[in-house]
Amino acid sequence: MPTHVKRAFKYRFYPTDEQAAELSRTFGCVRKVYNMALAARTEAWARQERVNYNATSAMLTAWKKTEDLAFLNEVSSVPLQQCLRHLQAAFTNFFGKRARYPRFKSKKKSRRSAEYTTSGFRFRDGKLTLAKMAVPLDIVWSRPLPEGVKPSTVTVSQDAAGRWYVSMLCEDPAVTPLPVTDTAVGVDVGLDHLLTLSTGEKIANPRHERRDRARLALAQRRLAKKTKGSANRAKARRKVAKIHARIADRRRDGLHKLTTRLVRENQTIVIEDLTVRNMVKNRSLARAISDAAWSEFRNLLEYKAQWYGREVIAVDRFFPSSKLCSTCGTLQGKMPLHVRTWTCDSCGTTHDRDGNAAKNLLAAGRAVSACGAGVRPQRSSPGGQSATKQEVSRREP
Repeated sequence: MPTHVKRAFKYRFYPTDEQAAELSRTFGCVRKVYNMALAARTEAWARQERVNYNATSAMLTAWKKTEDLAFLNEVSSVPLQQCLRHLQAAFTNFFGKRARYPRFKSKKKSRRSAEYTTSGFRFRDGKLTLAKMAVPLDIVWSRPLPEGVKPSTVTVSQDAAGRWYVSMLCEDPAVTPLPVTDTAVGVDVGLDHLLTLSTGEKIANPRHERRDRARLALAQRRLAKKTKGSANRAKARRKVAKIHARIADRRRDGLHKLTTRLVRENQTIVIEDLTVRNMVKNRSLARAISDAAWSEFRNLLEYKAQWYGREVIAVDRFFPSSKLCSTCGTLQGKMPLHVRTWTCDSCGTTHDRDGNAAKNLLAAGRAVSACGAGVRPQRSSPGGQSATKQEVSRREP
């Protein structure tokens, strides 16, 4: 684990009209350069030639000298160079079989963002000023930056609801491993209850999307009736985006609180290695599974465990955690999802389905920690934040 963890601190800010116009131009130029570089690399690939970052950087210099693309000189060059580095990283991941082929950025669907390195901004006395701007950004400092540190990169973005954000990447000396404990917990995710712990505790599923479903449906119907390309349609689209943002914000806040608590209280956390992208193909459960955000829960849990010296163990998805009696180890027959409690034929113990699964997950995770059998390294999460993840190989009862 590194001495200091690099951590992004995200804040909302309110740009002036001039700053908003400058950032919008920057977003457009970033998208244009990215798409042109991707097209050039794709055409070269068809000719069985490889084009790297240095070649696209030289192309950018040539593009700026042309009459049609002279507008690229009006914005800071730093975000334009950074988008070429991002494209290079995308191709590296593609050739490493960690991602699919890079896609073109869409004006309507792609994230509006621009990244600045230290040469593209000035941070002094708690004020951030970006290149090509005369006054600092009006940032709402919802929490302080670590004392004595300066951001290494700054990313400015605007979400679909029109909100402006700035994300500062800093080294955080406050993130250090927690004291080692002997506590371990098995965690079973579900829909009736978001989490069921091996301790018997059940955490309710807040169902954030369901709470705003009627408002969202009404806003979407109104959006569908607006003329395409009109100002009223743009207003209606922002209203839909604001509802989606409200749902996502509440969901993310709840998951952050849950994962922080689990990491602080437990040395080892055992979860199930679910393939959520396949599970959402079930038309009856897709909306509920997406609302529960099991993948986001796992991602948050893993990087926080890495930060604080905890261990996350992922048990193979084929491990029969629900059908295995946690008392005597007898494997039951078929068990449909509607069966929430069942009684073991061998020992007569009555089990809560989710509670029994959590106990079995914990037992499997402890077996791996004790003997180290069946452990294999897992993938790294996007953005370079990898976690030490272990998976219990498929176990026969």
